[in-house]
Amino acid sequence: MKRMIRYHGRFVLVALTLAVGILFSGLTYLTAHAASQKLANANEHKNMQLVGFDDLQGRSAYQPTIHRYADGRYVAFVGHHGGTSPTVGGSNGTSIVDVTDPSRPVYLFHIPGGAGTGEAGGAQMVRVCDGVAGTPGFGHVYMLRATSTSHELYDVTNPAAPKPPILVAGPFSATHKNEWECSTGIAYLVSAVPGWRVSRVTQIFDLSNPTAPKFIRNFDLVGQQPGATGPFPPQGPHGCISRPEAHRVYCGHGTSSNGVVVILDRDKLLNGIPGSPDPFAPTPANLAYPVIAQQNTPDFMGAHTTFPQLDFTVPEFAKDANLKVRDFIVMVNEAGGNECQGSTRQLMYILDITDESTPFAVASYQVPEASGDFCSRGGRFGSHASNENINSPFNKKIVFVSWFNAGVRAIDIREPYSPKEVGYFIPTTNSNTFANGGKFVIQTNNVEVDDRGYIYIVDRAGSGMHILRLTGDAAQIIAP
Repeated sequence: MKRMIRYHGRFVLVALTLAVGILFSGLTYLTAHAASQKLANANEHKNMQLVGFDDLQGRSAYQPTIHRYADGRYVAFVGHHGGTSPTVGGSNGTSIVDVTDPSRPVYLFHIPGGAGTGEAGGAQMVRVCDGVAGTPGFGHVYMLRATSTSHELYDVTNPAAPKPPILVAGPFSATHKNEWECSTGIAYLVSAVPGWRVSRVTQIFDLSNPTAPKFIRNFDLVGQQPGATGPFPPQGPHGCISRPEAHRVYCGHGTSSNGVVVILDRDKLLNGIPGSPDPFAPTPANLAYPVIAQQNTPDFMGAHTTFPQLDFTVPEFAKDANLKVRDFIVMVNEAGGNECQGSTRQLMYILDITDESTPFAVASYQVPEASGDFCSRGGRFGSHASNENINSPFNKKIVFVSWFNAGVRAIDIREPYSPKEVGYFIPTTNSNTFANGGKFVIQTNNVEVDDRGYIYIVDRAGSGMHILRLTGDAAQIIAP
């Protein structure tokens, strides 16, 4: 009888312990859920909903890149501006976050970046590719990033434990936005190369074998090369977007002024003039050879992002005999400051490039200032960048553009001559948000999407990464 009492006593104790544990876990989940709901309710939004959030250790963020691993994991690689984390310290560099479950991101690792603050420091730009078949990198995953002084490659096959970096190029006094063709390994890097007449030029590398980077050439526009004289395009490249399947590279020069949209023949760019003894020497003939179009913008307008949307079937032209299918560039300019107080307002434009030699602006989009009293909020108000991943359900349907203190805007481009906003999301500030001009305000910096249909936005003012999805009428646009 005593043995039975002891047994039942242990059973009751274990049961009570389990019950308390379950209750505690439940309360913890409910508390976290309530906090998440409070955050969600404080955001401003239309047809876009918060799914998950990571504070990125309070670091000022620039570029998110989402990579799908062969085993089905999704990992976000986030490039940061310079400075340090207000919560854990250490120089801002690259955050690696598992977003397989977008509602519960898991911070995996942080790689320190370059010295300095703002855009002069950190490691703001990042791209990620699987190793190319037939090379020593096959079966591995690599991250290409631009620090404040160099371009580096990391083996991130295990994203929680990146291997030591491989130097691609550097040191430089500055770098910026890179592009990497995962199918070929060709990379287009932006670096401050001495001797050129602009602050940055495009450097092309073959990184198909990441363990042995191979330099191909430096490239920029005629008049910007070393030794040139006379007038020249005053702005160097901000970054390029390549479409190897179309044999084209699309580059934007300038951000908020003196922009140039450049369309390049990729084959001519990579091979040079046939029979030339030195096809990559920076001569006027060699630099002009791959240029299909060089379209200047007005001096008050930049060309920060040039996002191609090719082989686009225009619904309005369905009954037309000719040109039912056209090519476009979504061009986004960068707001350089508070556009209401001295800087020029920057917008999103759509260029028809069906005739590649003569790009022509056919539509624009802007956020109405009065819709959110954005001029008085502080920080920057105006456009910055679009998403760039075409391997998503949004391609040729919705483009997402970061708009600084107006958050991210979802723009329906199915009728590219008349784009219209179908949703937006403006996060609320939090304890990590730092002041801009004396005001604590959201500064949504860049945006990217994945092939599952999630949208990722990161904040320049340290407010973290928000993972979103479309709802309502906007979600129906991409419904199967």
